[in-house]
Amino acid sequence: MKPLEGITIIDLTHMLSGPYGTMLLADLGARTIKVEPIGHGENTRALLANSADYSRQGMGAYFLTLNRGKESVCIDLKSPEGLAVFYDLVKEADVVFDNFSAGVTRRLKIDHDTLSSINPRIVTCSVTGFGETGPARDRPAFDQVVQGMGGGMSITGFKDGPPVRAGIPIGDLGGGVFGAIGVLSSLVKRSASGKGEHVDVSMLDAQVSMLNYMATMYLMSGNVPGRLGNGHFVHVPYNTFKTTDGYIIIACIGDTFFQRLLEVMPLPGLCKPEYQEQPGRFAHEAEINQLIQAHTETASTAHWLALLSGARIPCAPVNDFEQALSDPQILARDMVVDVTLQSGETLKMPGNPVKVGNTDGTTFTPPPLLGQDTDEVLSSVLGYSAEAISALRRKEIIQ
Repeated sequence: MKPLEGITIIDLTHMLSGPYGTMLLADLGARTIKVEPIGHGENTRALLANSADYSRQGMGAYFLTLNRGKESVCIDLKSPEGLAVFYDLVKEADVVFDNFSAGVTRRLKIDHDTLSSINPRIVTCSVTGFGETGPARDRPAFDQVVQGMGGGMSITGFKDGPPVRAGIPIGDLGGGVFGAIGVLSSLVKRSASGKGEHVDVSMLDAQVSMLNYMATMYLMSGNVPGRLGNGHFVHVPYNTFKTTDGYIIIACIGDTFFQRLLEVMPLPGLCKPEYQEQPGRFAHEAEINQLIQAHTETASTAHWLALLSGARIPCAPVNDFEQALSDPQILARDMVVDVTLQSGETLKMPGNPVKVGNTDGTTFTPPPLLGQDTDEVLSSVLGYSAEAISALRRKEIIQ
């Protein structure tokens, strides 16, 4: 049994931040009913949908991944009858999750105040770029916008180069993760109070939260940090070094690991008395990195991994996607999983990082075809008759 079985989520999300949050909850067992517009459905269905490499069954990689384990119901929320159907769903649900721009849910009459009058136990969650309060609340935002505003880009990249965004869309993904955390927190609170509440998550807030201790350091000192490349502002050596066939990370945090490094790399230049403690190493960071770099360039990544790992020095290769997604540790943790589509074809996708109890044999159902579950949800969840469903379809209220 998955931990969220028995929880029903109405998913109004699109693009990346919201769908990622509800994907995490669906992976954990929540019944997740994706309510999509009539016609072409959620806009993300069209992304890469015509790509020979990155689409299957008319769904691109975005939609295929982010919407696994969900059901699809098509309702015209802009019509009074469609809104009535949606309200009936809310009566039977635990959570309504969206990532519309601030103010959209109120205009559509699906905001928390409206929905809680229908179901006082409902938990609602909105993930927006800047949150629902403050002077920037009405501004649109995508991933790189909040990466830039949140400060993280200013410390990413090399000292003499321009700021660089994170390679993965942490602005969007961070919003989804914190949205899922907010929903789970409110569900726990509801179990005691019996009353639902609204979760307001800002993608920008998430970026600032992830600055963590570095933000505290600035707020304590007023010192604005700059770009450090792959180095560290305290520890040396802590960097990425070129080998004959790639790159390796060596992370010596503290004097003990440095002493172990000297056993693996007994270079005279590294054995100076002033290098034996952190302050001396930090003062001579460039010289130490240069010595290590010249040495690592003489052998392969595998060679250095074997030596460094044998000495229990924190180290790693810089993997590309092929290497990362075939790593034995990744595979042993079920972080590459099979998802079988309606066509019978099996795709591989990233797994669920949250391991709760016995996760052996966890399976993932495919992302839904557009509106494939409309009839089943309306009949089994809401008790609508076949005649009522047919009448709604004739009026183009559902699809």
